[in-house]
Amino acid sequence: MIRPFLTLSACCLLLTATVTAQQPDSDAISMFDAKTLEGWSGRADLWSVEDGAVVGRTTAENPIKTNTFLIWEGDAPADFELLITYQIDAGNSGIQYRSKVVNQDEFVVGGYQADIEAANNYTGINYEERGRGILAQRGQRVTIAADGSKQVETFGDAAELAKTLRTEGWNAYRIVARGNRLQHFINEKLMSEVIDEQSDKAATDGVIALQLHVGPAMVVRFRDLTIRPLND
Repeated sequence: MIRPFLTLSACCLLLTATVTAQQPDSDAISMFDAKTLEGWSGRADLWSVEDGAVVGRTTAENPIKTNTFLIWEGDAPADFELLITYQIDAGNSGIQYRSKVVNQDEFVVGGYQADIEAANNYTGINYEERGRGILAQRGQRVTIAADGSKQVETFGDAAELAKTLRTEGWNAYRIVARGNRLQHFINEKLMSEVIDEQSDKAATDGVIALQLHVGPAMVVRFRDLTIRPLND
């Protein structure tokens, strides 16, 4: 069944005092007006705006049967810095980028994902949804060769990096995609990095989307959504 579309556009809320994120430059594009879902598409029964934040919510009474996404309808630049703050009460979510819509009716997306998880076992990793799976764990810098083999460098301890993540309150996610180098920062700590040289599978552009994951009931909130082109 085709679900009703939601739409959303442009503007950004300031971060609270509990989260300090890099301020976007003047050429940053605001993705959310903090009032409506204008400029976004997704299932109207799952996504809403509450207290100036995008809210994704599933319930035990009506569980989702597949991962579903709120998809930004704006034109994402090929190289960019994406700034989003998030809060998750339970379950698993993520921020898709350079991704493809694989089922418009159910708002299903596949591609690179900056992972978010309430238990913080996987938060910060690079996961390719409907693709190659985990590309880099937290604390890893991974170079994927043309043949798909991986060279892994550990730059940080996953458990120590997890201590910088807030289990309550807001966290500031910063995703930097420049060429084939993909970096995930949370609260200004580098969480993972991928250099993707597997040209037959690597993505150079695509959509940005927010995830609701199958499983137990969950609530995730996003605000301060801005994207800045990287032209240098």
